[in-house]
Amino acid sequence: MKPIKANLMILLVTMTWGTSYLFMKIGLETVPSFSLVALRFGIAFLVCAAVFFKQFRSIHFVTLKYGFILGFLLFVVSASVILGLKTTSASNAGFLASLTVIFIPLLSIVLFKDRLSYRLIISSLVAMTGIGLLTLNNQLTLNSGDLLCILAALFYAFHIIVTGRAAKVANTLQLGILQLGFAGGFGVLSALIFEEPQLPSTKESWIAVLVLSIFCSAFAYIIQAMAQKYTTPTHTGLIFSLEPVFSALFAYLFMNEVLSLKGYIGALLILSGVILAEIKVKRKSTFKAKTREMECTE
Repeated sequence: MKPIKANLMILLVTMTWGTSYLFMKIGLETVPSFSLVALRFGIAFLVCAAVFFKQFRSIHFVTLKYGFILGFLLFVVSASVILGLKTTSASNAGFLASLTVIFIPLLSIVLFKDRLSYRLIISSLVAMTGIGLLTLNNQLTLNSGDLLCILAALFYAFHIIVTGRAAKVANTLQLGILQLGFAGGFGVLSALIFEEPQLPSTKESWIAVLVLSIFCSAFAYIIQAMAQKYTTPTHTGLIFSLEPVFSALFAYLFMNEVLSLKGYIGALLILSGVILAEIKVKRKSTFKAKTREMECTE
């Protein structure tokens, strides 16, 4: 597969994830929060397990263990976003969820004593300014839904860090599918404890649930796994940073959500901070390459 095709596939996945906030909003109209989580990941697990059933003839305990941990983290992320969407817009949720890119290096500094770079400081300050403009009201307080979406971004950063560790010792395909099953299981358990489990009662809600399950979860996971082998992590990260742009676009087109001028400036700053955190400028290596090139031409 050529890199350009892989990048286009990653872009398709990003667009699909951008629609997820819209479909979660629609699903919440008739389905309780935890029931929606259970349906989304439960159906996604069944689809992926059916496609890759030959991969489950034997599962090592370490893969099962990490699948359980990642499934719990994925459940917390999804539940936080869905609960947050009850009191915030799909546009806000998309931009705030992208803060994961900022949280990953910050957590790495705390957990693994990684070095704090100037680029990270600047990107974090830019993103935090954007959060303030996007979410703070006249009383300088955060909406509870916005706070939950920021919490989701933090837990997704944990999810990515744990995934990086698990991928070194576990079967990654089994791991990816098992986490969907465990996330769905936690959704079922929470629905039984905290609410009355309920299936979608309208055609629109069923469509929303199936799109979230098949396209935004199962399909996106399979395509991402295929495409990321043929492109660079930098390209992948930059393309993924477009997710909030797509979420805002779809929210505008299908739900008539419009941000204020202050909100648009805040969203732009968040996106800028995310992209700045992804871009790694290697000045020394570039300078050396240019020096060698000049020496060869002399």
